[in-house]
Amino acid sequence: MRKPLSSTQTIIATLRELLTFYFIFIAIFTAGRALFFILYYDRIVDADVNHWYSFVLGLQMDTIVASIILTVPVLLLFSLPKIFAPLARLFIRIYLLLFLLLAIYIENASFPFLAEFDARPNDIFINYLAYPKEVLGNIWASYKPELFLAFLMMAIAGGYYWKLTRHSFENAFDAPWWLRALFILPLAAILFIGIRSSLGHRAANISTAVHTNSHLVNEITKNSLYAIGYSYYSQKQHGGNISNYGKIDIKEAYERVSKQLRIPIGESERPFNRTQLTHFKADKPKNLVIFVQESLGAQFVGELSREKGITPNIDRLSKEAIFFDNLYSNGTRSVRGIAGSVAGILAVPGEGVLKRNKAQSGFFTVASLLKSHGYYSSFIYGGESNFDNMRSWFMGNGFDELIDQPEFKDPAFTGIWGVCDEDLVKRANQEFTKHHAQNQAFVSVLFSTTNHTPFDFPDGRIELLEGEPRCGVKNAIKFADYAIGELINDAKKGGYFDDTVFMIISDHNVRTYGDDLVPIDMFQIMGMIVGGGVKAQRVNKNASQPDVLATALDLIGIDLEYPILGKSIFEDPNKEALLMQFHDMYALRNGNEVAIVQPNKEALTFTFTDGNMHPSAHNRSLEQDAVSFVHVLNDMYQNRLFSSKEETKKLP
Repeated sequence: MRKPLSSTQTIIATLRELLTFYFIFIAIFTAGRALFFILYYDRIVDADVNHWYSFVLGLQMDTIVASIILTVPVLLLFSLPKIFAPLARLFIRIYLLLFLLLAIYIENASFPFLAEFDARPNDIFINYLAYPKEVLGNIWASYKPELFLAFLMMAIAGGYYWKLTRHSFENAFDAPWWLRALFILPLAAILFIGIRSSLGHRAANISTAVHTNSHLVNEITKNSLYAIGYSYYSQKQHGGNISNYGKIDIKEAYERVSKQLRIPIGESERPFNRTQLTHFKADKPKNLVIFVQESLGAQFVGELSREKGITPNIDRLSKEAIFFDNLYSNGTRSVRGIAGSVAGILAVPGEGVLKRNKAQSGFFTVASLLKSHGYYSSFIYGGESNFDNMRSWFMGNGFDELIDQPEFKDPAFTGIWGVCDEDLVKRANQEFTKHHAQNQAFVSVLFSTTNHTPFDFPDGRIELLEGEPRCGVKNAIKFADYAIGELINDAKKGGYFDDTVFMIISDHNVRTYGDDLVPIDMFQIMGMIVGGGVKAQRVNKNASQPDVLATALDLIGIDLEYPILGKSIFEDPNKEALLMQFHDMYALRNGNEVAIVQPNKEALTFTFTDGNMHPSAHNRSLEQDAVSFVHVLNDMYQNRLFSSKEETKKLP
């Protein structure tokens, strides 16, 4: 029989129990952060930062989350009459158990996530939840030990919790209701301060954790639950408050972007639309095939790195291709790479345009561009095309046909992400051979799947790399390279190679990680253009995916009108401005000078040399140019200023 407590003792006991739960959550988050520092010590030991300060700011992030979690128990314990005590206690017990298990799971999940993406769980984590088949299959295939450890920890912690909390808040409702109600306002104020976690003009947010030039240290400082919640909120806000990157007059912003892109501002409905005269006028325009490669980073390509033997076909084809030595991706996700390579747009703030409502119809693509010139268009993908909303975007923006996994009959190999690249290029060859026989001009986009965890592919196609795991990234890339070789060989055998321009380009690097605030060197990717009449050339200038697209379109031999935010190398060999998106940061590189802007932080300037970023004096003009890109890209999306020509005619 429990001893009755006075009203004061009851209140104190309740507050003590709430404080205990606060410290439990803080302990979980801090333990995860400490383990991160241990695991990645070699990467951060030389970072010129105070590592202990990360724990101070980390405690701030953790307090925000713990305060949010404890808000519901506090309101119930101090506002409900005693008649609701049994139900309220049970609810609070289950509620805190669920958050305890969630905290343990997310902390465990943060380790493989950071190993894969060099970041705490963020918008990528949220977006993947929409595709349980592919994602759960990938997790099961790649992370069985991590799953076992996480569920074991959850089972042990949950069991102890349930046993030890049988009498939690048992006395909480013994104090008179009026007395408990007196504590609601002061406790709400404490929780508000904890959630706001700042006495300044701005509340603390995810950018508070960004306190160094070391990207990894900043990520470790964050709280994973908070990072997920913040990403979800930002997505609902369609990219958040753009002014958080800095304010600028939109007219001035367009002028600055125009100068950086070296593209004049045209009509208001399509500001960067212009007529582009081809440098290769042909009586019979060439077909265009865009083969987007999943995660084929420059570091794996023999022609671009010290690695040899991984990409023999790419290395061979580079001798007959326009080959880009310094090509950089728009961002770190496939939707950014596809948009840049197929539509020629840079990374808009917030979600990529493949997923955004205003880009589901009337958005410019190569299909809508070439339709009026008699081209038949297709998108061929070995996986399920609903992934990343590709089906809706491609079919809504001018493509005549979409072929995805269900339409592949008797594939040689099917993995978690779909049929392998060999099946993809075989099916593409069937389609292209048919179009060629019918004398039908075609434009087609292929998107590969093989080079993606768990990196599985059929046996007997390639000679495995010595010392590398069979289902590892390097062997997967070697198989992807094999499929590229098969595509070109089939085209030559099928008789349509000489009539076709092949643009082979990566969407992004396999893992964009590094110690710099924005690891620019890991944005470098593979890209080349090969086909009939293409003269071999090495392009040394810095280029982006829209530049490669503009160059490929130049080579098909017809004058075109388009709003692509890139330029053909034959039109402007001196254009070198690059815009790269890394999570919620933007890096604008012009030459070897880089300006970085991020929400609620001062813009920074760096010099990029020897593959590393070095802090330098502020280049205010370049920093304003970077801010301008964020505003202009958002304005172009929000006001549908990157529409196809046909859609523009419909605008009022």
